[in-house]
Amino acid sequence: MPLNIVVCVKNVPSTLAVPVDPATGLPKTAGLVFAMNPFDEYAVEEAVRIKEKTPGTTITAVALGPESDGAVLREAISRGCDAGVLLSGAELQGGDNFSVSRALAAAIQKLSAEKPVHLALFGKSTNDDNSGVVGGQVAAWLGWPGVLFVKKIESIDENSAVLCRMMEDGVDKLKVKLPAAVGTVKEINEPRVPSLKGKMAAKKAAIPTWTAADLGLKPEEAGAAGARVKVARSSAPPPRPAGTRIAGATPAQTAEKLVAALIERKLI
Repeated sequence: MPLNIVVCVKNVPSTLAVPVDPATGLPKTAGLVFAMNPFDEYAVEEAVRIKEKTPGTTITAVALGPESDGAVLREAISRGCDAGVLLSGAELQGGDNFSVSRALAAAIQKLSAEKPVHLALFGKSTNDDNSGVVGGQVAAWLGWPGVLFVKKIESIDENSAVLCRMMEDGVDKLKVKLPAAVGTVKEINEPRVPSLKGKMAAKKAAIPTWTAADLGLKPEEAGAAGARVKVARSSAPPPRPAGTRIAGATPAQTAEKLVAALIERKLI
């Protein structure tokens, strides 16, 4: 039986070196190049691989952000997704993980009303806030099973999926009832390069925009108004102190000096 899959993606700065305005304490994003969050590429690829194994499966990419974030949805379509939906509007902006996950869950519910969604896929985290909790929070909002750090989807049908989840001391194999929310890690696959056919489909695709009202969210439930966490101030990390060069006349003397320096600093 064909599956209906949702993949949540995010448009993030393509560099981790984002400057901070010392006057406002906020990141300066003007002029930065944005692209799909790298970890989301693995979630998109896994959805496409499931689609290839299960003919008739459909994939919808969902993103939350300003109008310009339609670009990340076209990127997802170029990689094999069938459609994209942008969650946008003033009321949805400025949120934290709590309000963002609430909006994503509402979008999945809206899509499920049209055609039941079997699986929601997420990258393990985003490279801007690196929280890694949104997939689990979406599962909680929907009342679905949620499994994170999945390195392999061993099998899947319309009723259940067998997943291999990475743990600190090994790998768990779980059988999960669907619908479910699953967070993937980079070990799960190798993302493909968008094809020419995919790029053409992405260029032609109509990307609908859903507002908070379209999602059935009250103004106080969305974006900054619905957030539980407020970022008071951001700052750049302090510069690293200059390193100490240790060298001896011979490799043995260098090793002795290195050990002595580590002992002096109580590192060993």
